[in-house]
Amino acid sequence: MPGSAQIRLLRRRIKTVKSTQKITRAMELIAASRILKAARRVEEARPYAEMIQDVIRGLAAANEVKAHPLLVTRAPIRNVAVCVITSDRGLAGAYNTNVLRRAERLAARERESGRTVRMYLVGKKGLTYFRFRGVAAAANWEGLSDRPAYRDAKTVAAELMAGYREGELDRVWLVYTDFKTSLVQEPTQMELLPVEPGELKGGAAIAPEFLFEPGPGDILDALIPRYVEAKTFAALLESAASEHAARQRAMKAATDNADDVIKTLTRVMNQARQDQITTEISEIVGGAEALSARR
Repeated sequence: MPGSAQIRLLRRRIKTVKSTQKITRAMELIAASRILKAARRVEEARPYAEMIQDVIRGLAAANEVKAHPLLVTRAPIRNVAVCVITSDRGLAGAYNTNVLRRAERLAARERESGRTVRMYLVGKKGLTYFRFRGVAAAANWEGLSDRPAYRDAKTVAAELMAGYREGELDRVWLVYTDFKTSLVQEPTQMELLPVEPGELKGGAAIAPEFLFEPGPGDILDALIPRYVEAKTFAALLESAASEHAARQRAMKAATDNADDVIKTLTRVMNQARQDQITTEISEIVGGAEALSARR
């Protein structure tokens, strides 16, 4: 009977949607738990970066830092690096789309100024996006977007700093997603290199009773790369927290949509069952009337 076949099909569809809903709800809960951990890591890493900056400012107050290769501003600017931080996994709503659009606008603006742009990509999604558009990556890193470690930031920063020191790059941009709250994440860009000397000013000179080994200038030269690494690490942590928040919202929306689909399919199935019952009753009544007419 056509009605029975339709009901079986609807039941299978409802079962499939319920199974999908279980998956999206589990992913929503997992992402929600990871948001808290990622946000905590952002807060825990902040004192380290602030302390490095304070020490650098104290040393810079009594030493000349303009000669450091990472602080030298080059003119004219010919080669620009754009380092984009995306995720390795999908199902995160518009998280990757927003940061990739921000990176493309920045790259287009640099090209309009007559500069050569090199893409440095963190995450599989960014690599796939630019590869599809025929843009080769100067370097790429995968498998670190979900829970980045400081060694990951050190690896990325080392590649960018090496290019800047050797004169292959004249400016380095970092494009990532800034985590403000679990509901608000904003794609942003930061000029990573050259380090702005103004960021290292305003500190109080370290008291003269401190003894330095090696000298203050040598320590300063060693700390400026650590400062760049700390900024890169902060961007990776902000992006990880934003990714989890975006995935939690996307999975919640998918779970809610599954509820609506189940309700709609159940209503259609109930209507089909009513039609089937009505048809069967009509056939029974019709058959009874036919038997009565023969008698």
